[in-house]
Amino acid sequence: MSFSRSDAMAVADLLRVAAQTEILPRFRNLSASAVRTKTSQLDLVTDADEAAERMIEAELRRLFPSAVVIGEEGVSRNPRLLDGLDAADLAFILDPVDGTLNFASGLPLFGVMAAVTMKGEVVCGIILDPISDDWAMAVRGEGAWIQRPDGSTVSLHVSPAVPLSEMAGNVSWRYLPETLRPLVTGNLPKLAMAADLRCSAHTYRLIAAGHLHFSFSSSVMPWDHAAGWLIHREAGGYTAHFDGSAYRPANRSGGLISAPDEASWRAVRDALLPRQA
Repeated sequence: MSFSRSDAMAVADLLRVAAQTEILPRFRNLSASAVRTKTSQLDLVTDADEAAERMIEAELRRLFPSAVVIGEEGVSRNPRLLDGLDAADLAFILDPVDGTLNFASGLPLFGVMAAVTMKGEVVCGIILDPISDDWAMAVRGEGAWIQRPDGSTVSLHVSPAVPLSEMAGNVSWRYLPETLRPLVTGNLPKLAMAADLRCSAHTYRLIAAGHLHFSFSSSVMPWDHAAGWLIHREAGGYTAHFDGSAYRPANRSGGLISAPDEASWRAVRDALLPRQA
């Protein structure tokens, strides 16, 4: 079994239709009852998340009848859906609205993400920006690119390596253990800049395009990272867990750091988590 560029474009088109049908009409148009909390006031789900996931899942099952489909909101209801990810011949991992907190706040910084895995290995990643109406995409072994609806493409390449003091990146420390939070945040001045976009979709698009040097994430749920990991990797980047182990979507423990190369990854890790070195 293989997953081709034409297969990837079929999924990309589906994400775009879902965004235009279920997500964008609700942007800045959500009633109070259309926004709900999951684990905290910073962990939200909206009618747009749920409606888009239902639509994308139904169409994926029509296009790829034998595939396993794992959506963030489905897993929120039934965590056991993740159990078969490593064994599935073909699986789709969906984040119907990544950056829900931004979406619910009326901030146009959110995305729609899909990753494709075979036996637990990511073979395709797609990140749609519904506002700019284009996709960041990668097929394993074929590079990473921005794809526009008119068919034009732009290749993606990570930033050249720079010294730690010149690095700008996204640092998401919210899910770190309490003991590590002051350690990481206290070390941020070692960097040129550190922000948190509250959106993995745009973080990965920025680091894959060379507009940021690195990302640091304290959470590793597969819908947040699988698609972006492959796009960044195919753009020339390097990612590993905090302990240096390789990324796999089924591994949901430990954080992730992405950087232009392994030396840059180590510089970020040793700066922000010196006790882990």
